[in-house]
Order: sequence, then structure tokens, then C-alpha cells
Amino acid sequence: MRRCSSRSMPCTRGRRVADRSSPSLTSANNRRVPARSLLEPLWSRPMSINSDIAALAARHQADLIRAGEISAVEVLDAALARIEKLNPKLNAIVTLLEGQARAAALQADQAVRAGEPLGLLHGLPLVVKDVTDVAAVPTTYGSPLFRDNVAEQDAEVIARLRRAGAIFLGKTNTPEFATGANTVNDLFGATLNPWNPELSPAGSSGGSAVAVATGMAPLAQGTDFGCSIRIPASFCGIVGLRTTPGLIPNDPMNLYWDPGQVHGPMARSAEDAALMLDAMTGFDPYWPISIAPSWTSALDVVSRTEDARGLKIAYAPDIAGIGVDAEVDQICRQAARRLSRHGAEVDEIDFDVSEGREAYMTWRGEWMIGQRLQQLDLIDRFGPNLAGNLKAGLQIDALDRADGQHVRQAVWRKYRALLTRYDYLVTPAAPVPPYPVSQNFPDRIGGKQLENYVDWIAGAYLVTLVGFPAGSVPAGLTASRLPVGLQIIGRRLADANILGLAKLVAADSAIGSPPAN
Repeated sequence: MRRCSSRSMPCTRGRRVADRSSPSLTSANNRRVPARSLLEPLWSRPMSINSDIAALAARHQADLIRAGEISAVEVLDAALARIEKLNPKLNAIVTLLEGQARAAALQADQAVRAGEPLGLLHGLPLVVKDVTDVAAVPTTYGSPLFRDNVAEQDAEVIARLRRAGAIFLGKTNTPEFATGANTVNDLFGATLNPWNPELSPAGSSGGSAVAVATGMAPLAQGTDFGCSIRIPASFCGIVGLRTTPGLIPNDPMNLYWDPGQVHGPMARSAEDAALMLDAMTGFDPYWPISIAPSWTSALDVVSRTEDARGLKIAYAPDIAGIGVDAEVDQICRQAARRLSRHGAEVDEIDFDVSEGREAYMTWRGEWMIGQRLQQLDLIDRFGPNLAGNLKAGLQIDALDRADGQHVRQAVWRKYRALLTRYDYLVTPAAPVPPYPVSQNFPDRIGGKQLENYVDWIAGAYLVTLVGFPAGSVPAGLTASRLPVGLQIIGRRLADANILGLAKLVAADSAIGSPPAN
């Protein structure tokens, strides 16, 4: 049922990790080896990857395919070469669709030769997080209980990307049912950070972030409820966008009226993220919370963004009251200050919405139960992260929900007041640099003990709580040469402008490629 490449990428059928603290991975020749042996620095190993095409920006690849200067097959082969070399070490892609992708690339090239109308993403390989349905392809949710689950049809976001001409190359790793900020599961094992494979790429869109950062694909789809696009983007040194709820339908995900989880683009630049965003968004009269984008072309908005004149920007280091690593704060503060070179007025402020943490956890518990309502009988067979979320959700009552909504309103009013005075709020995307992949989550920040495994992502989920869009863009590198992301928060439907500002940040904070490249 699962397609495995004839290349050296390991087949994922039946792979297991018996112990989360010491997972086993499968090497390129399918020998089972301890994960530790895969953690030697990738940059100490000889690499011979022809990366010219894979290193090109997605929009440049698309332009060259359109012009007939390169073929979609050549772009695919460049991505496959990266996958063959890097994926056995990093474990970003868990289901490879090489046969389907090659057939689609051949059709894409024929369409160019025939002069047919071409979509925005015509001929571009794209990878999809393994919680999102692609027709006739396994959607395992990173769970051993769903290893043989095959999607009957495309999710709506996938249908949109397919209509735009994208070629689906594979499914990317995620913690079980995307519950966790470290991309590890008992079905496929751990995904490793390409900047240092002893470290985590974060989660839950960790596989997508690693695939993009290393050129295994120019673009990736991710989902975000707490931090799941933004912090993996930060840890892997790419651009990721949590979109305004309603811009992209969630069908067939449960809870159609809920604004929590959203789809978003992950790319190596703001321009590429905007190109993908244009293919994903659009009003759907049948989706109950659908809204239309306020822009005609996000890519045009980003391309035309040359400065930040007239913008007022607030930098706040810790909106969640959990603390922030001093080096991370310094890097993000400097990136915010540099926006003044582009004409922005930048103020450093205190902004505290930590009272929303308990309200978010109440909402999260209710949301988890709503998502897994039909599988609650499996609660004792799920992994500890998912099972713990579900058990917490079962303890929530009507008074908890009502109180949480009142707190949520109060937090929203704080944001509204701030974003009336400022155009954007910028913060660290993550309060810590990448942490060891052997840890489930960071349990301390600056010596302060955290209460639970989602505390450290509060600076991200307190944006989710109020329904605003936010992006992560590389702000710089630590002394250990690890990427740090700056979170840019804007008003509803400011998505394209957030990417425009991200373009300016990235121009001043060029971090290069991870050593794994």
C-alpha cells in the first residue's frame, strides 16, 4: 500500500520505535541501527549532491519550468537527489511518492510544450504533513494504530494545491496526531534538525520544515494549532506562516466552525511562502467560516515591499510570562531594531497576555476531544502526549469553557488595543534555541521550571488563542550557529503584509543554509 522508492531511501513499511528515549531508525540499506549512530555531524560526512536546481527559489523554479528552460522532471530529480542523500539521516519524509511524482512531472512538461494554461505552482514538487489527506496515499497521523489508513480523497487544501499544478512528492513526519512540539513518534521515529542532528526540529510540522530547509522540496504544507508551523520554521531557519483562520478550509478535519488549527505555507523565503499562499487561499461558500483574502496576489504584495516606511512596530520579548533565553532575546531584539533602517518606528515594550495560558489549555482540551471523538476508545493505546491531552480534555466542564471564553475575550481586547497603536507585534518565535531531540520538550527557561510540556510554546499559542495571523522568519544565528526565528504578528488578513515584513527581516538576517546541505 505504501510506495517506497527504488532509490536508497528506506522503505517505511512496518518501522517501529519501541522506546521514545532511544529510538531506532532505519538506515539507507534498511539495516536497523541505533539512532545515536545517526547523530554524528552531517557536515563531517562527504556529500556529493548536485544542488544547483534544488537550491533555486521555488518561484524561480516555477518561472524556468514555465519558460521551458528546465523541465519539471529535472526539478523533481534534483529534489530526489537531496532526499536520497539526506533523508535516511534526517527522517523528514516518511512516505515517498516517487512514481506518482514522476508521472505528474512528465504530464507537467507536456502541458508546457502544448501551451496549456499553467497554475501558480506548475511542476513544483511539494511535501505534505502526514496528518493531511492526499488521495490514495497513506495518512498515518504518525500513529501505529493508523499505519494502514489510506485517504480516499484529497483534503480541500490539497485539492487547491493540485489545481495550482503542484506535484506531491511525499508525506512528512509529525508527532502522533500532531500533538507535540518534538517530531518523534512510535511509527517512524525521530526527525532530526539539519543544523545539528543531535537537536530537535520542533513540531508538529517538523518533517515539513526539515524537508524545505534541506532542499528535499522547495515548498511544504504544514498545520498550526499551537506553534506547529512557526517554531519548526524557527528551529530550521525557514519561513512559516500561521494563516488567518478561514482563509483555507480545513475539510475533512473535524470541528468545521473552530478557528484553531490552520494550514499554512513553509518555504525558504517570504516570496516563496507568498506564492504558495496564493495557491492555498480563496473564499469557499460552502465552508462555514470561510473568508476571502484581502489581497489579489500575496506574491505581488511581498515583491513590492521595499521598505517599512510609516510602520509602527512593537517588540516584546516575553508575552507569555515564561521567560526567554538571553541569546534568543538579543538576536530577535536586534532583528527588530534593524527594521528602523527600513523606515519603521520600532518600540521595545512590555506586553503580557499570560493570563490566557489556562484559557488556551481549556480550549485545547475541548478541541482534542472534538478531534478524536470517534477514537476515544483507543485512548489507552495512544502515545503519552495524545493520551494526556485527551484525558485532560475529559475533565473540562461547562464552567471551565465559559470562564476560558471570557478570559479569551479579555486577551483579545489587549491585542486589539496594541494593534490599534502598532501595525505589528514582533516577538521571539520560540523562547529557546533548538534543544536535544532526546528530550520531549524543554522543561526550563533561564533556570525557571516549566509546568507542563506545552508551557514553552505559550508565546506562539497565545496568538492562536485570539485568531491573528503570525509568521516566523530567520532573525539570525546563535553562537553555536543555530537558527533563531522572529515571530511577526499582525491583524486579521494581514498575512501577505506579514510576509512582506518578513522579507525585510530576512534581507538583514541572512543565515545561509544548514550544514546538512
